[in-house]
Amino acid sequence: MHYNTVIIGAGMSGLSAGVRLAYYEKSVCILERHTTIGGLNSFYRLRKRNYDVGLHAVTNYAAPGTKVGPLSKLLRQLRMKWEDFDLRPQLHSSIAFPDCKLQFTNDFAFFLDQVATFFPAQINGFKKLLAAIDGHDALNLERSSASARGVVQEHISDPLLIDMIFCPLMFYGSATPRDMDFSQFVIMFKSIFCEGFGRPFDGIRLILKRLVKHFKSLGGHLKLRAGVSEIVQRNGEAKAVVLDDGTEITADNVLSSAGAAETMRLVDPGRPAVQPVAGDISFVESISVLDCEPASLGHNETIVFYNDADTFNYERPQDPVDLRSGIICSPNNFDYSRPLEDGRIRITALAEPDYWLQLPEDEYQQLKMKWNDRIIESALRHIPDFRAHVVDTDVFTPRTIRRFTGHDNGCVYGAPEKFVNGQTSVRNLYLCGTDQGFLGIVGAMLSGITIANRYLLK
Repeated sequence: MHYNTVIIGAGMSGLSAGVRLAYYEKSVCILERHTTIGGLNSFYRLRKRNYDVGLHAVTNYAAPGTKVGPLSKLLRQLRMKWEDFDLRPQLHSSIAFPDCKLQFTNDFAFFLDQVATFFPAQINGFKKLLAAIDGHDALNLERSSASARGVVQEHISDPLLIDMIFCPLMFYGSATPRDMDFSQFVIMFKSIFCEGFGRPFDGIRLILKRLVKHFKSLGGHLKLRAGVSEIVQRNGEAKAVVLDDGTEITADNVLSSAGAAETMRLVDPGRPAVQPVAGDISFVESISVLDCEPASLGHNETIVFYNDADTFNYERPQDPVDLRSGIICSPNNFDYSRPLEDGRIRITALAEPDYWLQLPEDEYQQLKMKWNDRIIESALRHIPDFRAHVVDTDVFTPRTIRRFTGHDNGCVYGAPEKFVNGQTSVRNLYLCGTDQGFLGIVGAMLSGITIANRYLLK
């Protein structure tokens, strides 16, 4: 069968691109290797409980009816309604370092006051940084790269404040050790500090299922268990994809959300070539199910970004897990009108990919639980001891991430070098999602829409 566009991957960016194209009556087929949709932001059921794979929170929160901002733009582009996402705002979150703790909410004025209170000598420089952020066009697809740390250090001199600003932004969106591209920094700063966090009551499955329903209602085709083994190109132009079972599907365009290195490897699988370099920033996450709400134990924060070292070290660790820093998230601590079905605590830390990918299966299961215990213990400096209330546990690792996404090294945020304009060296083969450089759930969806608008709706 022939399509106008074949999309590789039924994650957030692929589904959103599919909806946008199908709305304009383009023939679209989304191909997904797995039995479920979502990629990293997927969901599963284990021991009669629902789990989200990647979702802590949706960034870029906006109240229903808001006319400006990324979320409002996204809904307009998808022709979807505010209730389709059903986002509830966070209560409050924090950045916790040994000598300082900054809190933030979805009201940026509160965070600005926190910086002024704890770093009074830095507030003028911080405001100048805000002016630089406001004046930077991070969505320019032809932008050049610049070191975010370099720009921030032009305005802020206190290394503690610099590390505290970078900590949540890097944990939620950096494929680069120790630094970020300034455009990525601007996108993440606005999405976390200026707009903030929200979450659907039913988790990521609500958004995914409504995207799929919308896509199919517009005539789009979704094929699960349909992994792509090759992208066929002739004379430098993408012509078709070959599935794992040998089926060939022809298309005028191919849009891949599989990652740059992973995609270009499909173009000519039998011939070695210079390929984009895959990222290696990955994580282990401990998920604890409780017999009570975290608030009943005295924990009311939505997300805690913590660091217990003298400086914040964001890089591939030498140990299986870096216990010096991490993220504590409670999906319960959003502004819901009724409680979730059970209490949850999710603790995420940087991981060494090779260690987890190469373990024999019997050792893997045992070591997951060993490191789960160590991760929880390391986080108890920032959360009440909840271990007596745990009734179920799950852990995911770089191995899990690679299984759900196909990303080399189980990398979460893709390659350090982004293909910002979405173009590859093969005509009519485009990238969207993580390696195009728009991160977060809303960012990933806007990535798919942006590439569809720019190249595929002509």
